[in-house]
Amino acid sequence: MIHPDDLDHCRAVIRTGSLSFHAASKLLPATIRDPALALYAFCRLADDEVDEGADKARAVLRLQERLELAYAGRPMNAPEDRAFTAIIEAFEMPRTLPEALLEGLAWDAVGRRYHTLSEVRDYSARVAAAVGAMMCVLMRVRDADALARACDLGVAMQLTNIARDVGEDAREGRIYLPLDWMAEAGLEPEAFMRAPAANAEVRRMVRRLLTEARRLYLRSEAGIACLPRRARTGIYAARYIYAAIGGAAARGGYDTVTQRARTSARQKVALIGTSALRAGGSMVLPRSPILFAPPLDEVRFLVDATADKALRPQGRTGALLSILAELKAREAASGTTGVAAE
Repeated sequence: MIHPDDLDHCRAVIRTGSLSFHAASKLLPATIRDPALALYAFCRLADDEVDEGADKARAVLRLQERLELAYAGRPMNAPEDRAFTAIIEAFEMPRTLPEALLEGLAWDAVGRRYHTLSEVRDYSARVAAAVGAMMCVLMRVRDADALARACDLGVAMQLTNIARDVGEDAREGRIYLPLDWMAEAGLEPEAFMRAPAANAEVRRMVRRLLTEARRLYLRSEAGIACLPRRARTGIYAARYIYAAIGGAAARGGYDTVTQRARTSARQKVALIGTSALRAGGSMVLPRSPILFAPPLDEVRFLVDATADKALRPQGRTGALLSILAELKAREAASGTTGVAAE
């Protein structure tokens, strides 16, 4: 069980960390909402450690140690770590899922760029779809088809974030747009980051990302009926509120360089109402054939790790070990020392 004081801390994190997730989480039953808050707090801590820290490599290595301690049942003495350890024990959280998130954060730490849309989906699988799969675990849902659709939703949300933050990321020296799209448009990444501009080519790329996100939002809906009835309104709300960010970008002419697409409080309320109507229908409808669409290739490892214990690999993947080794080499080259576990 999560200690009440640790849960209060996690609630405070979400109130300040994500207005969209905060709004959607209120619609979940307490049996799902409370562990979801703890999950979000740990994921937010991990993201902030890497995104805001001066030494990103050291931050990732520190997070890897914290994850090791959590799975050993000896969490670091911090509310997020204690709460996450309680989740691991109560829900048998497959280790592959948080390790996938850690791998995505490690990619951020080394400044990885993505040559194709598939590679962008690879990144999105780790930093977002893995969280969607973890949410399914918290709902006691292990059906492979439902997991595949939850991963669709996670990738769609991350593509929306990338499309929304093109200008902000460029000004921070980051780029997540597919490099082959940029090459087709005649744009050089370094030049774009030095002087980001919302020209026609950049707007077209934003639109392409949001078109792919919309396709995945539509696919994700087929899986919501597989979730516990009381949880469906909250998940529909997350789907509609994030998709509405794409709608705001479209109304702004897909200029996400000089302006930030966002939804208003009034829009959120309306979308929550729509979500409640979608989730509360009493008519039993046949399952959409979209439910049975195969998972995206980029998220298949998450589905396999979660859906069937016989397929569930435990421990760090070779890919994660490789990227951690790269980070350790960078740290050694810079003359810093390792981090001792607490």
